[in-house]
Amino acid sequence: MDIKENVSNARRGFMKAGAAAGGSLLFGFSLFGCSRAGDGKEGQNDRKEPPSEKAVGQAATAASEPAGLAHDAFIRIDRDGIVTLIIHKVEMGQGTFTSMPMLLAEELGADLSKVKLEQAPADNSLYADPLLGGQVTGGSTSVRGAWKPLREAGAKVRTVLVQAAAQTWKVDEKELKVVGGTVRHDASNRSAHFGQLVDAASKLNFPKTVTLKDAAGFTLIGKSTKRLDSPAKVNGQALFGIDARLPNMGIAAVMASPVLGGKVTAVDEQKAMAVKGVRQVLRIEGAVAVVADNFWTAKQGLAAAAPQFDDGPNAKVSTASIVADMAKASEGTGAVATNKGDALKALAQEGGRRIDAVYEMPFLAHATMEPMNCTVDLRPDACELWVGTQVPALAQGAAAKLTGLPVEKVKVHNHYLGGGFGRRLEVDNVIQAVAFAKLAKGPLKVIWTREEDIQHDMYRPYYYDRLSARLDNKGMPSAWFHRVTGSSIMSRFAPPMVKNGVDPDAVEGAADLQYAIPAMRVEYVRHEPPGVPTAFWRGVGPTHNIFVVESFIDELAYAGKTDPVAFRRSLLTKSPRTLAVLNLAAEKAGWGRPLKPVAGRKVGRGVSTQFAFGSYMAQVAEVSVGPDGDVRVHRVVCAVDCGQNVNPDGIVAQMEGGIVFGASAALWDQITIENGRVQQTNFGDYRVMRMNEAPTVEVYIVNSHDEPGGIGEPGTAGIAPAIANAVFAATGKRVRKLPIGEQLKKA
Repeated sequence: MDIKENVSNARRGFMKAGAAAGGSLLFGFSLFGCSRAGDGKEGQNDRKEPPSEKAVGQAATAASEPAGLAHDAFIRIDRDGIVTLIIHKVEMGQGTFTSMPMLLAEELGADLSKVKLEQAPADNSLYADPLLGGQVTGGSTSVRGAWKPLREAGAKVRTVLVQAAAQTWKVDEKELKVVGGTVRHDASNRSAHFGQLVDAASKLNFPKTVTLKDAAGFTLIGKSTKRLDSPAKVNGQALFGIDARLPNMGIAAVMASPVLGGKVTAVDEQKAMAVKGVRQVLRIEGAVAVVADNFWTAKQGLAAAAPQFDDGPNAKVSTASIVADMAKASEGTGAVATNKGDALKALAQEGGRRIDAVYEMPFLAHATMEPMNCTVDLRPDACELWVGTQVPALAQGAAAKLTGLPVEKVKVHNHYLGGGFGRRLEVDNVIQAVAFAKLAKGPLKVIWTREEDIQHDMYRPYYYDRLSARLDNKGMPSAWFHRVTGSSIMSRFAPPMVKNGVDPDAVEGAADLQYAIPAMRVEYVRHEPPGVPTAFWRGVGPTHNIFVVESFIDELAYAGKTDPVAFRRSLLTKSPRTLAVLNLAAEKAGWGRPLKPVAGRKVGRGVSTQFAFGSYMAQVAEVSVGPDGDVRVHRVVCAVDCGQNVNPDGIVAQMEGGIVFGASAALWDQITIENGRVQQTNFGDYRVMRMNEAPTVEVYIVNSHDEPGGIGEPGTAGIAPAIANAVFAATGKRVRKLPIGEQLKKA
């Protein structure tokens, strides 16, 4: 079979099965859950095996059909009854390696403990996410994208296993049931585990369609389940990218130009090589690496090398100059993201009260617990990467381009990620590691120090927002205007997503307000900061817009002399799901009841609501503020409607983690630039909330059976405005610029 035929078969939306040489049964399914338009061959007996790993790599370059048609993943069942899911998503702490098997096992009737996972090889044509259009883990899309396809795959596999048992035992299929990886016939007291039915099932055709369980029939979905990856992480068996070990591998410490665009001018190789254990000093245009037997020696050698740099064109860039340019850019008219009624005319009218505000959000680093790293084995005819990445196919493509190798000659060994938060959607570390590997003698592991990581991150953009609203004589908003100014990540990451000058991520949470306001206009002004690379940061657009919108809504509530919760309720008449989570959070938080006093400190409650990533959420934060402006978050009540929940325990963990992550940034964190250099270096000046500072977090999940929404990022987006609004309730000081701690100290 040639490559084009192989790819074509892989793209069909119907099930395929084949008896593998090792006695396994393989099943392919489309993550889109639909066939290619006009194929007309759904459900036929086409039992060709799924593409081999070699063919998977070849398919990326051979496919000539439009992107978005080839999104296949595969299931394998062996004769021991072990079900293996070749998974297209990565695990970075969000619980994907538990929720995805749950979806499959629910409809398959498998024993969840016997569902094993294999990381899919790098290939956009076979393993792309149906919502993101590429082999990407991000955007809180894992469960949303796999919700139907994985369940359908499980149901189709179950169907042929039941048919195989019925034919073998000569009984009616309706008399059989599937429980815990076993097909049973109670009337004759016969049973067979999946592995015993593999050979017979491989000879059968798969159904075109299947009927999925309704929520009342779920035995796994909606039930709290222990994380399947926890044992390996506890006993040390789990491997992260930084754990890669190869024979004769050198380990490199790196120093890149402290200013983006700078170049290496001098390196003291002699002093570096004098350090015992140092093997090589490598130099590329913007960075130096010292290779040694271990990382500590490499770090010592790098210090001895004392690299010098020409700062280049961005040497004079500062936060102050960036913000000044951004403020000027924000004065111009932007691309229109939302236009309902005539907001500009309504704002100019007399009567009522007009309120104007400017909000600012700082650059933020990801500061993942596992610093950036990549191990490369580059040979004349092949390249292998060991890494933890959210975008394996992009990493593969970047390495292929840099080495000049065909993409099928680049193999990515993907591992657990020690935190992603969007940082590992980028492949700058892979590009740098491969560039050094081209100069190295033998396999090379490149590790960034924490300082290198924070000072050479790709940062959450700085945003500068202008808002205006008019309240009528009853204190209710009649007009709303919001102009977002900031970097366009989508223009770099996924250019086709930018339509008519509007970056959809930059305005998410602003352009689609749940509040019923008669006249609304939202604009976007793209402004790229010189010398500061920007990227996704656990929510990106919503983390910025939810803060701005919910803070400004709070301003309007107080200006209209209305309770903030009551004010929001009155504007949510056409958004019942948002209203429901608001009411639930307010009830559980005891909104309206006095807070317990904290000696020497002022106390207050704040609220936020949101619709983002397909989920509805409300948060209530309880804070206290000291005379010196120190803010402590004591309690957070979070109500979430994410549609049908898969693993409630996982949702709670995501909300807790997202809230702590977002609260750290809201209270303390920012990346500042002076003379082209990032001023923050480590957790000493880029704080992460400590255990004794973490609030009590209560999570209440709405019992919904709607399509699932995302949960990885909403918690982070909603906490900043809840805290800021609580600070205002406590002190009367409105925070329009983050981080909160710095603003209160200036006040």
